Amino acid sequence: MRVLGIETSCDECAAAIVEDGRHIRANVVATQMDLHARYGGVVPEVASRAHLRTVIPVIQTALEQAGLGMDGIDAVAATYGPGLAGALLVGLNAAKAFAYARDLPFIGVNHLEGHIYANWLRQDGQPAEDPELPALCLVVSGGHTDLILMETHGDYRRLGRTRDDAAGEAFDKVARLLGLGYPGGPVIERIAAGAPRGDVRLPRAWLPGTADFSFSGLKTAVLHMTRDLDRPGDAQIAGAFQDSVVDVLAEKTARAAREHGVRQVLLAGGVAANGALRAEVIKRSPVPVRYPPPQLCTDNAAMIAGCAFFHLDRGERGDVSLDVQPNLRFV
Repeated sequence: MRVLGIETSCDECAAAIVEDGRHIRANVVATQMDLHARYGGVVPEVASRAHLRTVIPVIQTALEQAGLGMDGIDAVAATYGPGLAGALLVGLNAAKAFAYARDLPFIGVNHLEGHIYANWLRQDGQPAEDPELPALCLVVSGGHTDLILMETHGDYRRLGRTRDDAAGEAFDKVARLLGLGYPGGPVIERIAAGAPRGDVRLPRAWLPGTADFSFSGLKTAVLHMTRDLDRPGDAQIAGAFQDSVVDVLAEKTARAAREHGVRQVLLAGGVAANGALRAEVIKRSPVPVRYPPPQLCTDNAAMIAGCAFFHLDRGERGDVSLDVQPNLRFV
């Protein structure tokens, strides 16, 4: 089954075609990073207008890369939440229009579930086997940080979540404090890799007795450190910040994996592209760790198409009356 997936939840306009939930036939992403960099973050109205200009060409490019016409598509899927309302509307309405015009099954996909299913996608050099379930999923993206127990397809239980800033938000805000630009994750990782730590150490919010996370206090500690020490852009501070985030994420993930007896740990979301996080989770986890390649950690449509296949495989069918849900919960 070939599924056309469309993703426009934030500042990436993406279309992909995935076969049987695993094999990527095409994966096209039009990024707006340069468009929003001048503002230090995503401007919703700007993102929505850019999606309107881009969504049809992106879909056409995906079909061309796959060597297919719409007659070669068996179903259509799109993200319907969570995300920016205006941005979501563009991709969702495009997908519903294609499905309705071609009389194809349509599936609305939760963006966070899509990130998890990036672990089922296969490219050259990727493992041929599906992830083993039950699995513990650490979903770390710009707006979300969650620990999800995935018993089987469609059966999830949230074990922990962030109580304030998500890890990705914290990276962006700290990068802004340090004058490093947007987006914050890649530049902090690059600077931290070669930075001596010295005596710079930042706090960890362990929240004992829970699997929850908190990063707002860490962000505030960076703010005070840059002000008190007059050290904007300091590589030691960037490194200490990343160490703190990685320490908490890796340790809480390892504890939950042991407690719930999972067979694998799955990393998902944009922050899962961080090499220091991957290495530390692998080091501490009691079970094998799996994660997508970096280009499938950030927002893309292949993960949406892949996820939709498993909904369709369970006999689910969506409704073209579906509307966007910007604050959609996962579990």
